[in-house]
Amino acid sequence: MSVRTLLQLGDPGLREIAFRVENPAEVADVVQDLADTLAHWRKTTGYGRAIAAPQIGVGLRVIFLQLPGADPWPFINPEIVDRTAGKIVVWDACLSFLSIFMQVERHREITVRYQDLAATWHEIRAGAERDLSELLQHEIDHLDGILAVDRITDIRTLCTREEFEKRYRASSPYAT
Repeated sequence: MSVRTLLQLGDPGLREIAFRVENPAEVADVVQDLADTLAHWRKTTGYGRAIAAPQIGVGLRVIFLQLPGADPWPFINPEIVDRTAGKIVVWDACLSFLSIFMQVERHREITVRYQDLAATWHEIRAGAERDLSELLQHEIDHLDGILAVDRITDIRTLCTREEFEKRYRASSPYAT
């Protein structure tokens, strides 16, 4: 389909709560736009493992993951149905504000229920493997108008992309 413009930090569209998708087959074009947009950002910046529909101005509960070496993975109507009490602190950033990084607190493991494009329900337990737990929490937050900056653990962890690259990237999920 097409590469879409990403809403940037400060755009009120990022704070809106996304609507449930009634017919998953009808969002195939949105999923393709998410895939194209994510691929573009990954190619031009070296960042981008996932994207949420509200980031391209589409107020629907759709996220798309493209993990290195894995098949494209759309999630329609994803919801966290279980989370461990244990938490972790991780570095986080966002394509909607790629110039800043911060540490956030996330649940160590979560269970996510979601539909595919054929409307079939699936459930996945996500943990540290491929940093899937923190990634899904970040993207599902987008569907509820919550951004990583809302979850910052300590304002002193806020840093520019350049400082993150120099000091922390090698030990983060963004390591290449």
